[in-house]
Amino acid sequence: MNERGRVTPARRRGLADEVADRIREAIFDGRYPPGAQLREVELSGDMDVSRGPVREALRLLEREGLVHCAWHRGTTVTSLSPDDVAELDSLRGALEDLAVREVIARASDEDLASVAKTADMMERADDAHEMVRCDIAFHDAVFAAAGHRRLADAWDGIRCQVHLFLLTRIGRSTQDYLDRVPREHRELVAALDARDTETALTLFAAHRRLAVDVISGSTEPS
Repeated sequence: MNERGRVTPARRRGLADEVADRIREAIFDGRYPPGAQLREVELSGDMDVSRGPVREALRLLEREGLVHCAWHRGTTVTSLSPDDVAELDSLRGALEDLAVREVIARASDEDLASVAKTADMMERADDAHEMVRCDIAFHDAVFAAAGHRRLADAWDGIRCQVHLFLLTRIGRSTQDYLDRVPREHRELVAALDARDTETALTLFAAHRRLAVDVISGSTEPS
């Protein structure tokens, strides 16, 4: 094969990916809330790396939608606008509705047990950030149980932004959050186990709607 037709060597996972992982986890842990400034100098000092990998890591996180880079403001953790919330909710809803239909039509009992297991984990979450992680893990399991590779890939494309969406939700209010979320997910599991499509779709939609309403300030969780 001539030079023009040669495939370039694959890049191994590098330092920038590790730095991105650590910054992402710090965002998900709440150490950097939405709107927080991320300064290259401070991050490179904290992680004992040069600024180059930090700069590259921030670009990776920008592609995931977790941070926003602007020449006049530097880099900040993304703050979701009302339009962002609406777009993310509508896209998530479309993907999740298809996932629910696929799960009910195709998932095995073992797949449903895996979904139920993630819901059970919520009973042991002792803070809001851990509950958000459990919530994301539950929806990961739902998309995995759907057995639809391209649908799972589409979910993976917005997964970090949904995590940020849920962090925004707990930043707005955590009233009754640790009690309510496990209860909601037990109901979702029951509907999936019963293979009741209409009930499941209704419950998943209500679950999403509550988070949007809390973020928008149109309701407080009871």
